[in-house]
Amino acid sequence: MMKSLLLTSLTLLMCLFSYSANADYDRNKAVAVEKVLFGTVISARNVSQEELVEDKNSGWKTFGGALIGGAIGNQFGGGSGRDIATVLGAVIGGKMANNRSQGKTVVIRLVELMIEVECSEQHCQQFMVIQDYDQQMVFHRQDAVRMVYLANGNVRIDKQF
Repeated sequence: MMKSLLLTSLTLLMCLFSYSANADYDRNKAVAVEKVLFGTVISARNVSQEELVEDKNSGWKTFGGALIGGAIGNQFGGGSGRDIATVLGAVIGGKMANNRSQGKTVVIRLVELMIEVECSEQHCQQFMVIQDYDQQMVFHRQDAVRMVYLANGNVRIDKQF
């Protein structure tokens, strides 16, 4: 009973602390285009976003810490006292291992663009788009751009050449 409780607890800890992050945009991928609008950049502003990226091995480190802590705790006491020491050792070992592998902070560079699309007689539409910063395509006020609506629901702004 105690071993199954310990195994269940360790499995739950491992699931809770395993995480991976994926980018939404892949530059080298062909996707279908739904429509394209042409316009002019009204304003361009570089912004950044901090994101905590967890260590992909943190679940295994937590599991290993819990196993080592449980083995150490099992050395103390006798009978039900030994069981309690084993569980406490596993919890403390798992927590200590998890605290040591929290991850690192990654800064994501973005560009915020205000785009005015080609106007009809009385009405001009403006759109605000935030996308990944690209050193190869730096936007400035009055740049001619195209707003590409992709079939996957994303929008991408590129300069007109």
